[in-house]
Amino acid sequence: MSDSPGTTGTRSDSRHSGEQFQRLVDLMRALRSEAGCAWDKQQTLLTLRPFVLEETYELLDALDRGDHDALKHELGDFLFEAVFLARICEEEGRFSIADSIASIAEKLIRRHPHIFDPDGQASLTPQQVKQQWEEIKAQERKDARKDAGEPEKTVLSGVPRSMPSLLRAYELGTRAAQVGFDWVKTDDVIDKAEEEIRELRDAVAAGGGKSREAEEEFGDLLFSLVNVARKLGIEPEAALRVANDKFHRRFDDLERQVIAGGRTFRDLTLDQLEAHWRIAKSRT
Repeated sequence: MSDSPGTTGTRSDSRHSGEQFQRLVDLMRALRSEAGCAWDKQQTLLTLRPFVLEETYELLDALDRGDHDALKHELGDFLFEAVFLARICEEEGRFSIADSIASIAEKLIRRHPHIFDPDGQASLTPQQVKQQWEEIKAQERKDARKDAGEPEKTVLSGVPRSMPSLLRAYELGTRAAQVGFDWVKTDDVIDKAEEEIRELRDAVAAGGGKSREAEEEFGDLLFSLVNVARKLGIEPEAALRVANDKFHRRFDDLERQVIAGGRTFRDLTLDQLEAHWRIAKSRT
């Protein structure tokens, strides 16, 4: 059979990618060997956790900045952490990186029946694909629990407590919405957020900003705002990163204005700083 257009190049690229990936796996094996690196040999699954988190944020930063050169390197660093973790698990007799790759490949085939199953419905909308994915995922979990003889779990039990809190709030709201527990309209959840603001004001007035009640009401407000984001199709962590970056740029501009005037922050009143801030806002 003759190759279709682009097939030869694709196969060549795949072979090169496979060779480079195997090179990384072999390097990791050497680093963890008896004659390997003392630091690498000392690492455990738990000691690698902060590095995985750090690489995740550096990867996200490259994505947010649209820096493709940085993205290339950060993807490599992220891949290294995956290979590192898998190598430790292989040494413990649990699984190898090949098992992890096979697992995700099989999962992608199972959850894309509209592509890989001859009897699948090919022409699905993106929303239908997402719904199908969640239904298959839920059934897989149910089957796995049944095979393991585990009791039926709740709708929210699969959401890890170790998730960053904004992401966990988003996932909790999403899971609840999937079974029909959700606000009908976006305005309804915005009303809920406004209600939480009023309750926070009341808690602060009653017991001060550091009271347990104020802390709880502030948490409720954050949770409701995450649900506003969810209803609007906004990823809250990404939105907050954008806001943080914007504040950072504007404050840097404000600081440059202060320095250019031969002053320090302590020399200026709040009104004067606010005037500089308005200039910074107009320029960034």
